[in-house]
Amino acid sequence: MQLEEIVKRIRPLDESAMQSARDRQKILTKPAGSLGRLEELSIQLAGMTANPFPSLERKVVIVMAADHGVTVEGVSAYPAEVTSQMVLNFLRGGAAINVLARQAGARVVVVDMGVAVEIDDESGKLIRRRVGAGTMNQAQGPAMRREQALASIQSGIEIAESEISQGADILATGDMGIGNTTASAAVACALMKQSPESVTGRGTGVDDDGLKRKIHVITRALKINKPNAEDALDVLEKVGGFEIGGLAGVMLASAANRKPVVIDGFISTAAAMIAAALAPAVHDYMIAAHVSQERGHAMMLEWLGLKPLLDLNLRLGEGTGAALAFHLAEASTKILKEMATFGEAGVSEKG
Repeated sequence: MQLEEIVKRIRPLDESAMQSARDRQKILTKPAGSLGRLEELSIQLAGMTANPFPSLERKVVIVMAADHGVTVEGVSAYPAEVTSQMVLNFLRGGAAINVLARQAGARVVVVDMGVAVEIDDESGKLIRRRVGAGTMNQAQGPAMRREQALASIQSGIEIAESEISQGADILATGDMGIGNTTASAAVACALMKQSPESVTGRGTGVDDDGLKRKIHVITRALKINKPNAEDALDVLEKVGGFEIGGLAGVMLASAANRKPVVIDGFISTAAAMIAAALAPAVHDYMIAAHVSQERGHAMMLEWLGLKPLLDLNLRLGEGTGAALAFHLAEASTKILKEMATFGEAGVSEKG
């Protein structure tokens, strides 16, 4: 399925299913509105899935990994080889996302979108969709070619559609890539037309000098590449990353197939901005898991018009916040379906 076709397939939320969910919420054994965001979320999920009783039993976290040429500028507290090492950790089940996904009853799908080195995957679980051996150094020129930007989005679309065809009810986005907060901050700056100082955070934990250097690098990348805020593909090409494009594709395909997609942290939100710039209707299918500790994340969510479910000072990525948000999303659907109505329970309604 090509990008243009996927965008055309995205439809508004189903009003009939939403109204049915609203009506049921009003007669459940509780004061109206007393479950707050859980009620809102259940109604939104009904609209996404066009089902008054949405089911989220089959949950998938798609973690996309890629390297970034800009790491040579010293923008990260960790060396670039950590990307491939962490991918192996994901495959072995030892990372935070593996632990939290197991708790949520979710599968973790790991995708190599462009790790700098070939990964020796003994498990056979790694999905290889390498667009290149990492991006180029955006501080010296475009991060990638336009055809690579398109290819990354296309790969994300295909992977999401494959998972959906296998029965996924809800998807979540995760990431791995040393240097990716630099790329994500640059994407956010370009699309929001904001200064690097207002958006850029410490990422993996750089010190004050490292933060100044990171801001300077992003400033230089934006000045050299001049990404066009009216052209999301141009922004991705000039200052993005292969995993950012891939995750944007996952979001677009989720929306086109009426599947909710849970957006994780800073990198996933940069991808969500690319997706929303390509197809504004995708916004209705996004659930913001949390607001990250990373500077600029709250501003990015506001730009998208998304209200996060959690605020836990997270800044790990990997899809960890999204895996935690799975519990709330599923809880909202269980309340809608399994809670008794006043009539069923023999409980007197409000006078």
